Amino acid sequence: MHIYLFLAEGFEEIEAIAPIDIFRRADIQVTTISITDKKSVTGAHGITVMADNIFSEQKFEDNCFLFLPGGLPGTTNLDNHEGLKLLIQTQAKRGNKMAAICAAPSILGKLGILQNQEAICYPGFEKHLLHATLSNNDVVSSNNIFTAKAAGAALEFALTIVTDLKGKAIADAIRSGMFIK
Repeated sequence: MHIYLFLAEGFEEIEAIAPIDIFRRADIQVTTISITDKKSVTGAHGITVMADNIFSEQKFEDNCFLFLPGGLPGTTNLDNHEGLKLLIQTQAKRGNKMAAICAAPSILGKLGILQNQEAICYPGFEKHLLHATLSNNDVVSSNNIFTAKAAGAALEFALTIVTDLKGKAIADAIRSGMFIK
């Protein structure tokens, strides 16, 4: 499974970088995609990273996993990208896996993708999780949709996705090797 992780100006760095690290430790192919016209993207806390590719130049596989980190104004910038929203809707119709953390689940909610799904988001964004069942958990897996509450859940969120894609043994080995409780 190929994960595409989308970077917008103002993304929450921990919510992107920690999962990338864990996915690569699990030998999951992850490609970072800038939704801007350049590969360098600066996060909400002034950390600039180089994306692997630019949205307009990327050919997305039919069966891929989409990952949306949160942060502000990162989430707003992701939500304003029409091409990304079309890709999300197309992948959702195919039943493909996707993940969003912090404020980013609001994008899925506004697109109607969380209907009849259990989900969580950063407090204050719940009104955008249209027709979802709100969870009290920090990390939620509901069918093919993964959501998480905030930056503090980034490691557990990534490990939940690794468990789904590669199995509990690999996720547990990473958890142990990184001394994650």
